[in-house]
Amino acid sequence: MKISIMAMVSQMSGGMLVTLEIFFSTLLFSLPLGLIVAFGRMSKIKPIQWITKAYISIMRGTPLMLQLMVVYFGPYYIFGIQITMSYRITATLIAFAINYAAYFAEIYRGGIESMPVGQYEAAKLLGYSRVQTFFRIIFPQVIKRIMPSVTNEVITLVKDTSLAFAIAVAEMFTTAKQISTAQTSVVPLIAAGVFYYIFNLVVAVIMEGIEKKLNYYQ
Repeated sequence: MKISIMAMVSQMSGGMLVTLEIFFSTLLFSLPLGLIVAFGRMSKIKPIQWITKAYISIMRGTPLMLQLMVVYFGPYYIFGIQITMSYRITATLIAFAINYAAYFAEIYRGGIESMPVGQYEAAKLLGYSRVQTFFRIIFPQVIKRIMPSVTNEVITLVKDTSLAFAIAVAEMFTTAKQISTAQTSVVPLIAAGVFYYIFNLVVAVIMEGIEKKLNYYQ
């Protein structure tokens, strides 16, 4: 039996909430983790530099869908740990966080290394410690410089949330596909497309607003 569009949207609301959870949780964990990885990548201690470099290479060089499957099925096949249904969303958040942390790490690194050395020297003469110099002088300028690249990654994240279907997480796309199959209708998929577009539009507007606020010299 066919259902109305409003009823269809109501059924998809649960998937929307899961998509939002994946999106915000990924940003919450990957942004600070990316900064830590960036520090490791720039470390003068070679083993740390090599490990973080290998981590970034693997995360960026393999598909996110594959990483999702490894994080989800890995505990069972490697350690024999029984996988529960509730672990699906946890595995999704872990996979997304470590994947996006690698991308954010390289964005941070590019911003940090683009800063003039003279700023570090001037801060040292003023009596600032290395930590104070970074967080009070360098980092605010880095954030301003990397905002366009961060915006691109955040927009990509909105669309990548749909990859959670690979381990049967009932996010927006999975829910829409299930309803579409049950109703033999393309309308749920179109509704999902509209949702992703509006979500991305809101994210783009917010990020653009942040960029304008950071352009305090213009």
